[in-house]
Amino acid sequence: MNWEQLAHELQTRVAGRVLAGASMKQYTTWRIGGPADLLLIPQAEDDVAAALEFNERHGLPLTVIGNGSNLLVGDGGIRGLALRIGGGLQELQVGEREIVAGAGVFLPTLSRAALRRNLSGLEFGGGIPASLGGALIMNAGAFGQYIGERVRSVDTIDFKGTRQTWKDSELEFAYRCSTLQLHALIIIKASLALQPVEQKEIRERFECYLEYRSSHHPLDQPSAGSVFRNPSDQPAGQLIEMAGLKGFRVGDAQVSAKHANFIVNLGSATATQVRALIEIIRERVLDRFGIDLETEVRVVGEER
Repeated sequence: MNWEQLAHELQTRVAGRVLAGASMKQYTTWRIGGPADLLLIPQAEDDVAAALEFNERHGLPLTVIGNGSNLLVGDGGIRGLALRIGGGLQELQVGEREIVAGAGVFLPTLSRAALRRNLSGLEFGGGIPASLGGALIMNAGAFGQYIGERVRSVDTIDFKGTRQTWKDSELEFAYRCSTLQLHALIIIKASLALQPVEQKEIRERFECYLEYRSSHHPLDQPSAGSVFRNPSDQPAGQLIEMAGLKGFRVGDAQVSAKHANFIVNLGSATATQVRALIEIIRERVLDRFGIDLETEVRVVGEER
């Protein structure tokens, strides 16, 4: 297909940004991934609907991503259209006890917006580099708190263009998962319930959480956050460290010397190297402790 021509055609139908052959290294926090045939960062909800209609008419595969913070894109890239919600869909309204935000708004942005309006409940998200949509799909959380606990409603559109509003009573959230994962849909926006609290108290928690992340996580190197889900009895990072893998590397993919549940990109890591390192970690931990670690990183695209 002529992807440049298709990109031009799609651009005439949307207000957001359309790119042909965009390197996904620029759109994932791991800084890894081959090119997407087409990439759209939608500006508004109508862009999403237009992209779905365009995709169906041309018979293209569709891949939906958030901010690329929990994502490994194959070295061969993504075929068809990649719809990157993170950075688009930026609606943000703050009420007395709630925030209504577009799915592309980043959690740190939401956390700071709540702080400015003396609303508590999102302090834990100040250091999570995820978009709201991706965070809801995975029920992102930290410090014993989860985004799913804040949900009042979620607006979605499925791949056929049908729009729906889900009430909190219709959704279930658990550790690193939600019922939203069970449906082929795209999150457009959500309403989150918060509590009025003195700003000083909120700020103290906010800064405490950020300080913890800074001192315990390798924030100065590209990563996708935690690679493995924590087993019920012991954190995955401790198991990996006890297995002697802290600092172990395959090419430029390395188990972080700061936190063993992070794999960092030393500069030129490939998806193939990351996948090989993940398998080494799983095999070593299974051999040493009899625990089969589960990844929480989503893998999309093709191998080279």
